[in-house]
Amino acid sequence: MKKYGFIILGFTLVVILASWGAKGHRAIASIAEKHLTANVKAVIAGYLNGDSITDAATWADEIRDDQQYKNTGSWHFLNLPLGLTRSQFSDFITKQNKDNIYTAILKAEANLQDNSLTAAQKLEALKFLIHFIGDAHQPMHVSREEDKGGNTIQLRYEGKGTNLHSLWDSKLIDHEGLNNTDIVKQYDVATSEQIKKWQSDSPMQWLWESYLISSSLYKDIKPGQTIDDIYYKKSIPVIRKRISQAGIRLAGELNRLLKDQTPIKPAVNTMPAPTPTQAIAIKLEEVKNSTGKKVMVIGKVYGAKDIGSMVLVNLGASYPNQILTVALKGSAKTLADKIDGKVIKVEGTIIDYKGKPEVIITESSQIQIQVAQ
Repeated sequence: MKKYGFIILGFTLVVILASWGAKGHRAIASIAEKHLTANVKAVIAGYLNGDSITDAATWADEIRDDQQYKNTGSWHFLNLPLGLTRSQFSDFITKQNKDNIYTAILKAEANLQDNSLTAAQKLEALKFLIHFIGDAHQPMHVSREEDKGGNTIQLRYEGKGTNLHSLWDSKLIDHEGLNNTDIVKQYDVATSEQIKKWQSDSPMQWLWESYLISSSLYKDIKPGQTIDDIYYKKSIPVIRKRISQAGIRLAGELNRLLKDQTPIKPAVNTMPAPTPTQAIAIKLEEVKNSTGKKVMVIGKVYGAKDIGSMVLVNLGASYPNQILTVALKGSAKTLADKIDGKVIKVEGTIIDYKGKPEVIITESSQIQIQVAQ
């Protein structure tokens, strides 16, 4: 399969290095959604105001460069020395004098139940909790400070350089080649006994499990090592279980925290609907001179990159020579797998993003696959 380059927004590198990766976090949220009660689903829908719990799963990574959230970096992980007993582990965490993933989870859960907070504040707590429960189950988020959670342990995988943290964030999951629907179908197989047990465990237990796994990962790896298929086959069942546990436990926490809350009505947009304007058919090469105009343009897709909040598609050529960037958001993100390598017609308003023409697509109807003549 031909490989393509992609445009990557400024925050994307942080996302890749700092979490399960968009695919893992969305899978956790999707699994959780299947195990929510009807009332809690309604409560969450009210807070999210039209967004899905799956889309919200990557928010805590995406906002880390915002000035308002600059101090949230340490909320995603825990640094500990190796060789601690269970009691030493708990003692070490509770006596830390700075915010970490454990305190962030407890704070988010408390805020969700604080009736003095506004709906906006509870929404923020909800999105943080969705993400942090996922991070708590990524083993390399509960690991050593000296190698930055495995980020400085360089490895080779699939003929490319990577590191231990990134390997467990996304590389091993990506190697499976599954989309979100298939991941959920294959990962969400816990028995009723497992679900009951997992949901009875405390956040401290979740972190202890990750600590035990990361400790074993350090023992099994050497800097510069080439990761082979044996390592992959040994590791992927662990990843599957951790993502499954995270989803089941997330559902359990949300069902417990929100069970007595009354769903709020999503905010209604009271602004008058804009007068529709007709799209102007232009050649792909003309988009650079069409900023602010609603256009209809045809071109071939050269790769798509999922960055969590959107899928970035290169139209006309591969990065960095793409003529137009098509940003798929909301329900339109499901089009990514269907349009790669195809000639498509796109309808939308051209904007300028850092000197490059871009169009944001939120509805599937804005894109049509063109049949070859």
